[in-house]
Amino acid sequence: MEIKPLFFNKTAIVTGAGQGIGLKICEMLAGEGARVILNDVDEALCKAAAASIQNKYGTCMAMVGDSSDPVFIQTMVDTCTTHWGVVDIAIANAGITLFGEFASYPVADFDRVMEVNLRGTFYLAQAASNQMKKQEHGGSLLFTSSVTGHQAHKNLAAYGMSKAAIEMLAKNLVEELSASRINVNTIAPGATLTERTLLDPAYIETWSRITPMGRPATVEDIGHAALFLVSDKARHITGQSLIIDGGWTAVSPTPY
Repeated sequence: MEIKPLFFNKTAIVTGAGQGIGLKICEMLAGEGARVILNDVDEALCKAAAASIQNKYGTCMAMVGDSSDPVFIQTMVDTCTTHWGVVDIAIANAGITLFGEFASYPVADFDRVMEVNLRGTFYLAQAASNQMKKQEHGGSLLFTSSVTGHQAHKNLAAYGMSKAAIEMLAKNLVEELSASRINVNTIAPGATLTERTLLDPAYIETWSRITPMGRPATVEDIGHAALFLVSDKARHITGQSLIIDGGWTAVSPTPY
């Protein structure tokens, strides 16, 4: 008897996926049979990432654009339905981290963090769920939050605020979307090894020392959690946030 891949014949949209956690989620989805729209604002990263997945794993389409723009978000959803008929999974992974002291935090930085992290998540959820409501089987939404939405982190007041808001959005949408067989959850990664974090030469040592499990997360650690929450195995899980941090939020030692 042939065993079908976990996401056989499913479609997915993943934002902010040119590298790091988003890219790994796309690779894992495609490797399990999904047809994936991979989005990033960086054209070179987006196209290279999608081409790599297409060559190695399965169907992947690059869509270059600003995931905080509601018009572009709708274009992604329309493209998915035009090519494949449905939107089964939408993952709002795109996010921006702009450090700064609260007392002097620039308005421009605050606005950009809220645009990408909040507006992008809100309107991807809106556009994708409006399509999912037309489908008998509904669909799954997943938002990328952060441990900083749970525990304070110096110089990340705006970022942490945005991530806490994302988790509240997921809870609110339980009221709005459950009747349409749409579940919505968040993942909250802690310290994770990505191209960006590894620019800090002390990152591995610092976070290995203060993480109870003795190491930062890998992108695979985050990807496995994400795939579970958008799979049929988790269809009765909704409005929840899964923290993936090796125990850091249980004790929360400062990285400084």
